[in-house]
Amino acid sequence: MLTTVREFLKHDSAGGILLVAAAVLAMFCANSPLSEYYDHFLHTYAGIHVGKFELDKPILLWVNDGLMALFFFYVGLELKREIIDGELSSPAQVILPAIGAVGGMVMPAVVYFMINGDNDHAMRGWAIPTATDIAFALGVLTLLGDRVPNALKVFLVSLAIFDDVGAIIIIALFYTSDLALLSLIVASICLAILAIMNRRGVMSEAPYLLVGAVLWASVLKSGVHATLAGVALAMFIPYRDPAQPNYSPLKHIEHSLSGVVTFAILPIFAFANAGLSFEGMTLKSLLEPIPLGIALGLFVGKQLGVFGTCWVAVKLGLAKLPSGLRFRELAGLSVMCGIGFTMSLFIGGLAFGDGHGSDGGAGPRLGVMVGSVLSAVVGYLILNWSLPKHSATHAEKNVGSSH
Repeated sequence: MLTTVREFLKHDSAGGILLVAAAVLAMFCANSPLSEYYDHFLHTYAGIHVGKFELDKPILLWVNDGLMALFFFYVGLELKREIIDGELSSPAQVILPAIGAVGGMVMPAVVYFMINGDNDHAMRGWAIPTATDIAFALGVLTLLGDRVPNALKVFLVSLAIFDDVGAIIIIALFYTSDLALLSLIVASICLAILAIMNRRGVMSEAPYLLVGAVLWASVLKSGVHATLAGVALAMFIPYRDPAQPNYSPLKHIEHSLSGVVTFAILPIFAFANAGLSFEGMTLKSLLEPIPLGIALGLFVGKQLGVFGTCWVAVKLGLAKLPSGLRFRELAGLSVMCGIGFTMSLFIGGLAFGDGHGSDGGAGPRLGVMVGSVLSAVVGYLILNWSLPKHSATHAEKNVGSSH
């Protein structure tokens, strides 16, 4: 049994499968006699008290403000690595996914605005359908096996990185509450210390993480969303150690966090945020402006934005399709980019509250679920039809032998 578990965890789709399982479990808890216990657990307070300093929050907010800060720290590490020595290090490689990411953020917001533009309260959720869940999208992509060319995976990962950058900027600009000056000063001092350590060549990881913990607490108290502390900390982690050419502090931390993020943080987040109760829900519930705007933003806006801007860029000669990638595969991938789930639920919580009480409601989560499921199913069907029936590796060998 342990061997089976180890083999499952090694599979590329394991993270996506666990996310789905966590979401299904959350919905089961929310629609069964366990619902009262589920809700009570998420709103149980837990705190840290050190002298006059205290953090006392419900478990749901510890997940959304604490664990998601670690997730964004991981995203920041990945982003920095890709810029220095990865898929984003060459301008020629990033033009098309960058253009696609911008279109994939603008068009969903336009679709949402077309449905909710006359309602100021509803417009708080305009950013919900702009996000792509890379873990889910890659999980669905791996279901197609080795038929998926490497160019398709690289394009999806590159686009998702730009998408995450966009989400970070949106959170910073539009979902920041009233600011606390003293906490901002402490956060600024932490950033200055991190910059000095980086400039002086401090390679030990512990001091960065210690200052990062103080940075997170001060940002949390400042009114700026705490997840931004994770991204800021990642930018100061050294990439190379001059004394050990084969060692990278950044890569070491990223590798250490990879399994934690994939198999713990994201499933826990899904369990805490996907508990959608179907009590009293009908088809009319989906046709209400907020869930309809989110669902159509993800399913229609995403594919129009990603595919449309990429098609125009290629036709105008601004960018080229990666080798081995055709427009019909790009179309399927564009639909799959409408899998919002984790990030969409997260932004929905910032826009309308946690959704478990009177401030939130089920509408945003219903829209995210429907839009994400439609995007996953239709994107998979298009790619299953468009990709060659034999493996990509086999196809590449045939191309090589023909030359």
